[in-house]
Amino acid sequence: MKSAFLTRLGLAGALLISATACEKDLLDQVNPNLPTTESSWKSSDDAVRASTATYAGLQGLGMYRRWLNFAFDLRDDTGFSQSPWGELADFTRFVQTNYNFEVSQNIWRDHYRTIYRCNQVLAYVPAIQGMDATLQKRVLAEARFLRALSYFNLVSLYGNVPLALAPPTSLDQVYPQGTEAEVWAQVIADLQAAQPDLPTAYTGNDVGRATKGAATTLLGKAYMQNKRWADAQAQFAQVISSGTYRLTADYTDNFRHTTENNSESIFEVQFTDEKKGGNDAGNGPDATSSQGGQRSQFWGVPGAGFNDGEIRPWVVREMLQEPTAAGQRDPRLAATAFYNRRDQAQFSTTLPVDADTLAYGIGFLNRTKPADSKPEAIAVSVRNRARVYWRKYATDYYRTFEDFDSPINHRVMRYADVLLLQAEALNEQGQMAAAIPLINQVRQRAGLAPLSAGSFTQASLRTQLMHERVTELTGEGVRWFDLQRWGLLDNQTGLNLLKARDSDFNNFVIGKSRLLPLVQSDVDLGRLKQNPGW
Repeated sequence: MKSAFLTRLGLAGALLISATACEKDLLDQVNPNLPTTESSWKSSDDAVRASTATYAGLQGLGMYRRWLNFAFDLRDDTGFSQSPWGELADFTRFVQTNYNFEVSQNIWRDHYRTIYRCNQVLAYVPAIQGMDATLQKRVLAEARFLRALSYFNLVSLYGNVPLALAPPTSLDQVYPQGTEAEVWAQVIADLQAAQPDLPTAYTGNDVGRATKGAATTLLGKAYMQNKRWADAQAQFAQVISSGTYRLTADYTDNFRHTTENNSESIFEVQFTDEKKGGNDAGNGPDATSSQGGQRSQFWGVPGAGFNDGEIRPWVVREMLQEPTAAGQRDPRLAATAFYNRRDQAQFSTTLPVDADTLAYGIGFLNRTKPADSKPEAIAVSVRNRARVYWRKYATDYYRTFEDFDSPINHRVMRYADVLLLQAEALNEQGQMAAAIPLINQVRQRAGLAPLSAGSFTQASLRTQLMHERVTELTGEGVRWFDLQRWGLLDNQTGLNLLKARDSDFNNFVIGKSRLLPLVQSDVDLGRLKQNPGW
């Protein structure tokens, strides 16, 4: 009986397979609940939601949430890493043997994810019927701004990158690899197209979107990177004369969550720690992701964070070169770094010794006190006390430790940077007298004495501006652009200067290390030509 039953069961199965074999697409069904291009892009609400999704890309791990900070602030001569994750530390030391390294892959992926979303907006929003014309133009302009910002970062890090300017028409579509000049031209074209249709400011829930001032500032910065001084000057002049922006009275207002989107802010990535513990598997922002910044967690001092990023001590010495008019330390130093103020030999012999630095409510010396009195433990403690940690963007002003997700917005562009860049553009055109008052605005807020007009040559003012940008902007993701623009990465003289400040530059190879290696998986598929030297 068992045999007969199995025979009948086998026959029934064969008949079932035979019957369904004719229906080849039986299991290949479209999910009726899955949004499609055809079912989307129907209304103004669709357009605005899609626009908001493009901003979410900026919160990705490979953008301003985490890894972009390592690429810009720790690979320049002001920062470095002693992370126990050796591959991460090597990434900041110009040593990369794995061209598919997670950090570089994340940066590449999240920038192109943002570009992809922008391209969808640009392709589909124009066809939405009945949409308010002003809103439609604004949404398109925002997408162009965000695409330009993404390519601004990509060309500065990777050089010759694919120019994706429309949604793909197939899963295996290959976009042309642009030269650096072609990518810069696209950045400039997008920003020029965006400017007329962006508002001066927003209110309510729209605060944080790209403004006309943001597009104008980024366009000026793109011209600066290409040494088009007069073109840059014209853009910055618009920002300065607009009356929209002014320096905040307190320098620290630019790095706290309680004073975000202020008068000095030109463009910020919006972060919040209200939703913690979301997806952090490297898949980027989605419905379960938190929206907090993670720089402060990764760079927090020992005992409060991971301590994967530190400041080179020369930055402290640079900021102690000049006391305020009242004979005090430059207040920007305390906002930028945690350091041992009692270590006079390490930092300064001219300013008075003052109180021990508090780091998250604990004294610097106590935080690094050895557990025992053995000589080797004391030696480690002494070395730790000479180390300098990041305070800019830290949450120590209201927390006693970092909590992984920070609510502090990342200031991508602020007005002080514009003033100093305009001064540089003017100086490069020989207009030193016009440049100095702009520098003095920045110095005045810090309590420093004004520079005297007529006391600088073009060369000496160029050197002064380099100093001013260190004291004002260290740790804000702009130094790498400065080094590229000043040509210090292109010749031995510049490289020797950087080596004297940062030993990591001993690994720097002229003609190679200015750019990161392109993601090897794309190169292996024949889509890209690898950067020189890699």
